[in-house]
Amino acid sequence: MTHPTRLRRDGLTPHSTGHLTTALALANRGVPVLPLRAGKVPFGNCPTCADSACGGRPNMKTPGPCTCPHPCHGWAAATTDPHTLTSPAWVTVWRHAATLAYHPGGAGLTVVDLDNPDAMAWALEHLPPTRTVATTRGEHWLYLGTMHSANAVRPGVDLKSAMSYARWLGPGDGAMAPLPDAVRALAVREEATSPRGAVASSGGATAVWDRSVATGCRHTERYVRTGLNRGLALVSERSESGAGTQAFAVARFLAHQHIDCPGPCGLDALAEEIVAAAVSVDVPEPYARRAVTNGLSHAA
Repeated sequence: MTHPTRLRRDGLTPHSTGHLTTALALANRGVPVLPLRAGKVPFGNCPTCADSACGGRPNMKTPGPCTCPHPCHGWAAATTDPHTLTSPAWVTVWRHAATLAYHPGGAGLTVVDLDNPDAMAWALEHLPPTRTVATTRGEHWLYLGTMHSANAVRPGVDLKSAMSYARWLGPGDGAMAPLPDAVRALAVREEATSPRGAVASSGGATAVWDRSVATGCRHTERYVRTGLNRGLALVSERSESGAGTQAFAVARFLAHQHIDCPGPCGLDALAEEIVAAAVSVDVPEPYARRAVTNGLSHAA
């Protein structure tokens, strides 16, 4: 680790030295970190990387060949390499750093960012307890596991994990719980009931599951149908709100039952019946299909 007195000879203030010292400690624990400038945003790209002309860093939406020594490309520049963190290019940025951030997905975490007291009250009622970190206006709830990030999944609630960054505000309090389905389902937008009088579905015939579409399923028809009917009932009961989230959970549960089957198991037909149940309680069809598709993909 670079000695603090040397850092100050490089032009770092005691304040920015503190950010770098914390960054090095986090990097040593496997947490990818990066500096933030005033406004709690990453530093802009250098002239070589302006408008991502360099192609971008690996692990971005479009992996590219960027070998820029500067902390360009926001969250993708987060690193655990102490040599990078203390390199001349990064020390120049640390001099102007206002705070420190980390890449939750790179650390195997998901942050539920609760931005106000109402969001915190909702989380206390609907999410399992986990480690919490106090923020300026609310809390960060940290879960073990990664997912795609999404903003404004509920009023005052953002999800930060893959392809995102979060401010480092300390280690927090409490034990971290595994990432629950309730958080994954938020990414498909729970507020999805149609306005009264709106058209929720285009209608049409719905595929029905039977053995003819499940020739590689190891379960009996009675077993599959019983589980499906129970799931459809759960979706249909959510006539006021949350039917889309319930559809996600049912799809995930049913797909998990077939994870060891040689296949095919007719999951497309199961999905159609779940979508139809969600649409019947006024979930817009595009949202219902997205929720069910995401549920099937998270079965593992």
